Amino acid sequence: MTRPLFVFVASLFFGHALAQQYELETVADDLDEPWCVAFLPNGDYLVTEMSGRLVRLDATGKSRASISGVPEVYRASQGGLFDVALHPDFAANQTLYLSYAEGPARKNATTVARARLDGEQLADVKVIYSVSPRKDTPVHYGGRLLFLPDGTLLLTTGDGFDYREAAQDIKSGLGKVIRMNDDGTPAANNPLAKAPHVYSYGHRNPQGLAITQAGRVYLHEHGPRGGDELNLLEAGVNYGWPAITHGVDYSGALVSPFTEWKGMAQPLHHWTPSIAPSGLAVYEGADFPDWRGDLFVGALVHREVRRLDMKDGKFVGEEAVFPEIRARIRDIRISPADTIHILTDGSPGRLIRVVPAAGD
Repeated sequence: MTRPLFVFVASLFFGHALAQQYELETVADDLDEPWCVAFLPNGDYLVTEMSGRLVRLDATGKSRASISGVPEVYRASQGGLFDVALHPDFAANQTLYLSYAEGPARKNATTVARARLDGEQLADVKVIYSVSPRKDTPVHYGGRLLFLPDGTLLLTTGDGFDYREAAQDIKSGLGKVIRMNDDGTPAANNPLAKAPHVYSYGHRNPQGLAITQAGRVYLHEHGPRGGDELNLLEAGVNYGWPAITHGVDYSGALVSPFTEWKGMAQPLHHWTPSIAPSGLAVYEGADFPDWRGDLFVGALVHREVRRLDMKDGKFVGEEAVFPEIRARIRDIRISPADTIHILTDGSPGRLIRVVPAAGD
């Protein structure tokens, strides 16, 4: 199914001329509301669809299978099946992790289940973490997963929209980054003794996590009307929501009169007006040397991919790239072979590879 499109990119970016040649290869173009893509050791893909389907694709996109045994998800509005993350020892134990919205409607929660991939089915499925308190809104779940080099697992959780003050309550699981062991128990050295699962707090709806080879973790999250943020994620930090924000409510009313406050972190960058960021990847490959060390962010509202120029952990500037895609971007990932992959939102959704142009 892969279909290449030759493109030459030349841009003037903050005073530096960059020229990169690439091709876009469509791996699949008929996915149903895909949310994330992960990479199996043999080169196959795992793609989650919000309806609750986990799809396995081969590298060509021609062969696919629906994996059975996925836990039942609460599919409403922004709720559904979210992320899939492979255990660091997946090659040996075939263990993976799913994040999803779990119902019923009036008591739903972001939940993480662990399972073993056995051919085309999941076995030994077990819920290892669920956000508490539960909520009655079908929005603001967070749901991104990321394993750290020490083997612990990060989960982002949203504030539930109507519960935004809970993001400042360390005893609530809403509006947090959770750090757990691979069995769901709290990581031993988490920063808050009274909230053993909590790694950071003061988040609204974080839907991007990425880690550099040096171990620096970036996170982005949706603001209200304006105030989408890119943050450097650090243990024990309060990122401010809703006490400080660069955005306003959808009605135009103030969420807070403050954009900064003592003891609350400032973002590395914020987008006002909003771009609705979703998906985040750090590129450290060799195919596109001008982009090495930069971040790639998907934009749902702006229907584009943004490249963020990063220097020593600081934001320098940004540009829109891959304009041929012209779609809401749901996820961006870098494969073990350092290939950029882009997942478009909605139905039909596409899985796209970015590769060097032939002859480069």
